[in-house]
Amino acid sequence: MDGDLSCKPKVPKSLLSLFFHCSSTMFSLASATPSASFSLQDNLKSKLKLGSSAFFGKDFVKAKSSGRTTMTVAVNVSRFEGITMAPPDPILGVSEAFKADTNELKLNLGVGAYRTEDLQPYVLNVVKKAENLMLERGENKEYLPIEGLAAFNKVTAELLFGADNPVIQQQRVATIQGLSGTGSLRIAAALIERYFPGSKVLISSPTWGNHKNIFNDASVPWFEYRYYDPKTVGLDFSGMIEDIKAAPEGSFILLHGCAHNPTGIDPTPEQWEKIADVIQEKNHIPFFDVAYQGFASGSLDEDASSVRLFAARGMELLVAQSYSKNLGLYGERIGAINVLCSSADAATRVKSQLKRLARPMYSNPPIHGARIVANVVGIPELFSEWKEEMEMMAGRIKSVRQKLYDSLSRKDKSGKDWSFILKQIGMFSFTGLNKVKSENMSNKWHVYMTKDGRISLAGLSAAKCEYLADAIIDSYYNVS
Repeated sequence: MDGDLSCKPKVPKSLLSLFFHCSSTMFSLASATPSASFSLQDNLKSKLKLGSSAFFGKDFVKAKSSGRTTMTVAVNVSRFEGITMAPPDPILGVSEAFKADTNELKLNLGVGAYRTEDLQPYVLNVVKKAENLMLERGENKEYLPIEGLAAFNKVTAELLFGADNPVIQQQRVATIQGLSGTGSLRIAAALIERYFPGSKVLISSPTWGNHKNIFNDASVPWFEYRYYDPKTVGLDFSGMIEDIKAAPEGSFILLHGCAHNPTGIDPTPEQWEKIADVIQEKNHIPFFDVAYQGFASGSLDEDASSVRLFAARGMELLVAQSYSKNLGLYGERIGAINVLCSSADAATRVKSQLKRLARPMYSNPPIHGARIVANVVGIPELFSEWKEEMEMMAGRIKSVRQKLYDSLSRKDKSGKDWSFILKQIGMFSFTGLNKVKSENMSNKWHVYMTKDGRISLAGLSAAKCEYLADAIIDSYYNVS
């Protein structure tokens, strides 16, 4: 009869006992070692009766069944045992070490983020005004198109090339909103990998630490051109030109548009002309990383002069932009990738492929930061106020740079020439300290910096310059 439970097959008590034993054991093995898990497997194999089955690692084990009942037992063996611990990020990891230090004298000169004279994070007044305007408008949070906010794309290209530039008027620039500088560079790398197979990218030695990661991740081959001369703590211009000349024709030459990271050493206008000559002669493609427009010299136009020089020569080129530094929008991840083409038709096709590459990566970019930039750059009153704030921030960094130089020159009795610090530009200074000396800075003096000797002057106050000078002099002379 349907209601007669006596007709249903019964589960043997031994299997019920095993089931509850396994259930409790699995909970206790949430953090078990592989050896403990395998011991459990052996134990289960010895206890399973006819009519039962189980998974052991990747294998499904089933004993001969009498047709009465079956049971599956899951064993907690991680499929990710072979994954090793990743090393700390060489830049962002500096902040983690800084936070763990309880010494009151500690300084974080690792991450390139602007700080006030009190060493506090700074939100630009013009950003607050733009956000208030957005709030008053009651703007929604709908998805953006793949290419991003149209108003942002318009003003960012105009800011870079100049609103009256023929390349803008002729619609020869393909622009899509990117995830700040890193995301914009990554889209460009994907474009190179897909449509210029086998092409190489030349990057400066040294360069921003993430450049190599980006091209490696995109499977784009790269090699280095000489840039920094440790003997002069300046630009190795002849080495740079030789290496660009020697590169395979049609290579992509990655250039820092202004305020080279990490050295702070930029070519002179005359040197930029020579660089453009060689790139044109070799049919290379210039690829600019512009992360500090307006923040290096205090002038938006001056900091874009290298890009505009190449554009004026009729060269096709790529430019990645970021608004992390010049608008302080670090966490908004707002930037753009621009591709200057020889015709409007080519730009339209390139833009379609940039969108195609972006879609599976992140689908569409965030809206908040894009609206901030569109308002600040697009509204004349806010734009004027932004330029004033940038001049203030750039001026504070220049003042701190001068104070550090003065402190080093006064305290160092050896007569060493520290003037290379004044010749550098932007938020960084390349001190010339090697890895061991840089480690002494953090271990003994609680000054946190990247291991290549780069310090962020944006994180330094005038009041701390004397202390930093003592740390640099000690590390330079007393550590081998």
